[in-house]
Amino acid sequence: MCGILGTINFNHAADANRITAMRDTMPYRGPDSNGLWISEDKYCGLAHLRLSILDPTPAGHQPRISDSNRYVISYNGEVYNYIEIRAELEQKGYQFETGTDTEVILQAYIEWGKDCLDRFNGMFAIAIYDTETKTLFLARDRLGIKPVYYYQDDNEFVFASETKAILSGLDAKPELNIELIDDYMSFGYIPGENTLHKGIKRLMPGHYAILQEGKLVITQWWDLKFNNTEDKGFDHYLTESKKLLESAIDLRLRSDVPLGIFLSGGIDSSAVVGLLADKVKEPLKTFSIAYDFGKNFDETQYARMVAEKFGTDHHELKITPQQFAEFIPEYIHLMDEPVTEAAAISLFFVSKLAKEKVTVALSGEGSDEIFAGYDLYQYMNVLEKYRGVVGQKGTELFAGISNKVLGESHKVSKYLNMATQPIEQRYKGMSTYPDAQKQALYRQDFKQKLDDAKRATNHGQFSRQLFENTKHNDQLSKMLYFDTKTWLVDDLLIKADRMSMGTSVELRVPFLDYRLVEFAATIPSKHKIKKGEGKYPLKKMMEGILPNDIIYRKKMGFPTPLKLMFQNELKGYARDLLLSDSTKLHEFFNVERIKQLIEEHNANKYDHHKTLWQLVVLEEWLRKNA
Repeated sequence: MCGILGTINFNHAADANRITAMRDTMPYRGPDSNGLWISEDKYCGLAHLRLSILDPTPAGHQPRISDSNRYVISYNGEVYNYIEIRAELEQKGYQFETGTDTEVILQAYIEWGKDCLDRFNGMFAIAIYDTETKTLFLARDRLGIKPVYYYQDDNEFVFASETKAILSGLDAKPELNIELIDDYMSFGYIPGENTLHKGIKRLMPGHYAILQEGKLVITQWWDLKFNNTEDKGFDHYLTESKKLLESAIDLRLRSDVPLGIFLSGGIDSSAVVGLLADKVKEPLKTFSIAYDFGKNFDETQYARMVAEKFGTDHHELKITPQQFAEFIPEYIHLMDEPVTEAAAISLFFVSKLAKEKVTVALSGEGSDEIFAGYDLYQYMNVLEKYRGVVGQKGTELFAGISNKVLGESHKVSKYLNMATQPIEQRYKGMSTYPDAQKQALYRQDFKQKLDDAKRATNHGQFSRQLFENTKHNDQLSKMLYFDTKTWLVDDLLIKADRMSMGTSVELRVPFLDYRLVEFAATIPSKHKIKKGEGKYPLKKMMEGILPNDIIYRKKMGFPTPLKLMFQNELKGYARDLLLSDSTKLHEFFNVERIKQLIEEHNANKYDHHKTLWQLVVLEEWLRKNA
């Protein structure tokens, strides 16, 4: 895992000093070595930061130039099946000088062109420059595990693993996409292609870009298809899912440096330990984290239970609220984008703990999105069944009665009102920050600017297209597809990449092996949520391997004590940050409403910690980036 950067210069020569300075804004992505290549005509410059995993000798240095000197690659990630691809290429007469997957990727591109992507099983952001045709090929893995951003104007095209690298090379910071502030307040992150900076975009997961003569053409090369109308029986799906998960874990053991597992004590990471423990000679190294803030924020007893059962070399760390608070500025810097994933701070500290022993770690991200593990999916299924029993008119009738008797804000009324809505509107309403609360936060003049910006940019088209892509699928499949394309890639995987790379640890996610993801999409929805249990195939798979106390306990994730901290350790910090004369949020948000949120939370009248955290993250981000 590494950091990449490159420039294509339309009307000026590539500047080695500038490219190096841009690259070095993200040193943690590759502390082992760095490289720079500039074409003879100064048209293209490629830079690289290396975290050595495979063949850690100087032979694995990047950017790497092909034997013919025609192609140059700068690449971030891992292609786990590189050994099999290498063998196939050797049969075709290719020879190899290193033990790296980088050389395999480059040779595969020379042999198969863009179609090489279909052969790769892994996480990657790949840049290959053709010196003969002056063409740049830029590609991102299927699910967006590895990031890549780009920016283009009349003078140049720039790409990088992080936006801060691009920003550092621009003469002036771009304007803000203010309509995306509304998305941020809705989701806690910004979904889709655009970032808060105008002109800086994400290359979307499963897409590649070709830049030639200043023209950029982006093509989708992979998408997730839910072909789950045929039912082959639960046992078939259980058996095949286990085979694929075991294969995914086995592939992700390929490393020339020490490897461990992040163990939360939940079923996902515990499953990785349980399926792997018997396959290794030495005890697995496992790492757990908790907050020193009481048992409600501590899962280490469950992690310890798994560690003891499988005899792992287990390591634990407890974070104090003070450590959490002090880390916030660094969190904003490393995350690069405004993302209100407070659990990311836990991930940073467990990565830092792991770095003392290992360079590669496996984790359980992705299981909830492929096997339907979130409670929300079950709630939505209940609503749909209710709607199916009484029909649209009956649902509307009961909702109207409930609104009059109980009031619209009552939980029963809320869910009945949602049941009257189509899945697209209902799911977004369940997933996001309520619109009425957002509107109360916004300044009146900002509301008008938002409306104008949304009309000008066709705002909302991305979400609409996601539901359009699954219009023939059942409700659960629509939700899983939507979350895979938004929450997973733009929140969870950003968190996983930034926090692990912030400590120079490579994080591998076996549940997101594309073979398992594609197979899970063929499992009928009735087999994913069963007997009141989400993620049912994984739970049944692990019976007899993990203790039932692990399999069937309530999901905690990485709980954070933010509610209490905003009343204690973060109380003065939040007030000073959000209510000072220099607060940048005041351009968009109603100061009196922010003050009200703080006072109500401190008085324990209402729990506003999620909103306060959103505002804190956005304010800190704006101070660094706007």
